[in-house]
Amino acid sequence: MDGALYKQTRFWENCEKRIFDGVRGYGIPQIKGVRAVGEIDDFIGWNYARSCKEPENKAVHFFVDDYQFVRLWTQPDTYLSMLSKFKYVLAPDFSTYTDFPKALQIYNHYRKHWLGAYFQENGINIVPTVSWADEDSFEWCFDGEPCNSVVAISSVGCMKDARSKRLFLNGYNEMIERLQPSEIIFYGAVPNECTGNIIRIKPFQEKWRKAVCDGRKRSVERVF
Repeated sequence: MDGALYKQTRFWENCEKRIFDGVRGYGIPQIKGVRAVGEIDDFIGWNYARSCKEPENKAVHFFVDDYQFVRLWTQPDTYLSMLSKFKYVLAPDFSTYTDFPKALQIYNHYRKHWLGAYFQENGINIVPTVSWADEDSFEWCFDGEPCNSVVAISSVGCMKDARSKRLFLNGYNEMIERLQPSEIIFYGAVPNECTGNIIRIKPFQEKWRKAVCDGRKRSVERVF
């Protein structure tokens, strides 16, 4: 039965809003590229986006637990106005863990690209977020990503052991070869093996520790 019979009246994984032509075998929506991001005051995690003041020169990232932003998938129109206030929005990074079933990995890749393409159509400046699982994911994990564009990635959780680091570096090198990114927004620790025009974002925990240390330093200075 043709899904068009349902699109007008039912929620159906957002197909009632938009069906993109998609690319390659899995029909992943294509995200348009960004050549450079320029000056950005700060990168804000999605969980702090609503309370962010002066978002005009800030960017929103989704390197947080999936449950915190799954509502973007279920109610994308609700957040268009808020996200449009930011200078850039990194495409929502639904997890593609290596122990997930392949079908779930591809579904999460699809959701990321559907939201990225939909937000771009609605005037939001999207930076593609690239992720991968193991070498088998190279079959589809770069589908819909632009070449010669700024991309965003995260290494958080990928350096816990030698196998995790190897998988991360294999995917990173594959990304460099296939996409040839102009800039790489890098959230988390940057391994020495990683090359390219890297813009590092400090994870929240690192920024929090620095703020605590700075606060203690100022307290000491005030005392003395």
